[in-house]
Amino acid sequence: MDSTKSKCVLLTGGAGYVGSHTIIPLIESGYEVVVLDNLSNACKGNEGQNPVPISHVEKLVGKPVTFYNVDLLDYDSLSKVFDKHNFCCVIHFAGLKAVGESCIIPLTYYRVNVSGSINLFQVMKEHNVKKLVFSSSSTVYGEPQFLPITESHPVGQNLLNGYAKSKYYIEGIIQDLCNSDKEWFVIILRYFNPVGAHPSGTLGEDPTGIPNNLMPYVAQVAVGNRPCINVFGNDYNTIDGTGVRDYLHIMDLAEGHVSALKKLQNSDENGAIAINLGTGNGYSVIQVIDMFSQVSGQKVKYDIVDRRSGDCASSYCDASFAKSYLGWEAKRTLKEMCEDTWRWQSSYPQGFLTKK
Repeated sequence: MDSTKSKCVLLTGGAGYVGSHTIIPLIESGYEVVVLDNLSNACKGNEGQNPVPISHVEKLVGKPVTFYNVDLLDYDSLSKVFDKHNFCCVIHFAGLKAVGESCIIPLTYYRVNVSGSINLFQVMKEHNVKKLVFSSSSTVYGEPQFLPITESHPVGQNLLNGYAKSKYYIEGIIQDLCNSDKEWFVIILRYFNPVGAHPSGTLGEDPTGIPNNLMPYVAQVAVGNRPCINVFGNDYNTIDGTGVRDYLHIMDLAEGHVSALKKLQNSDENGAIAINLGTGNGYSVIQVIDMFSQVSGQKVKYDIVDRRSGDCASSYCDASFAKSYLGWEAKRTLKEMCEDTWRWQSSYPQGFLTKK
């Protein structure tokens, strides 16, 4: 099949936080989207129905989305999905992503993230689909050696958890694959800290259990689901002593994937290229909490506790390459990130399981 004329895109892990938001600008840009997810970290629908996030997306875009409940470790089922569709490209989101958990069950992280990716790449090769957007992470940079972090910053050094290592290993596999076969063209997107929600307030981050990231935890405190948030350390060399990170609105991130996909389709390049997706600005934990309190009208209580091992003082990127190469840049502010998160959290205090 000729994949060059197709506008059908496969999203692995497409029912998750980043994947579900990315469906929207893809469909708005004229792509046909097929989602594959094993629902290990997504809200399941009723029997015979799509997962809840996908149902919310369908209402927003006014179109049905094809969904398969398939695990990347299930090679035969994965191959059958490729038999049914003429994909032009794969956007690979699927994977486990909790940093703390990856230190407790590293073998599970390597099996799911690395082995699952190898299965995907093998099936892509067999079906002659050789264009890929890979969802990587700024964690591959480890402890920042300089700021802002450019794409030339060393990767793979002093990585402190299995999650970061799994992303680094997959990037290496992609490089080897592209070196071995010049028909492959892969854009590796290294995300900084995705936050926020769709501005409709009907689609957002719905972590299972205790949130691992700052913004959803702050939102749960603001809505009354949790009493307070622990701030790990206030003695860093930063504006107020708390850790500084590059927070990126989820819809800016989603649009970055569309820009990457268009680059893959409209260029005759090959090989693998890594690109930072961030704002290029850093905000401290206290700045995020203060802004969230302001937009929500709720006092977000917090306690200062000891630093966590493995946390660095500051991490933010140089996002200029994404602008020059993809024509993409983040547009939304911290205030918008907090406003959209609060609109989602206050409308759906129990996440997707909120009774409406």
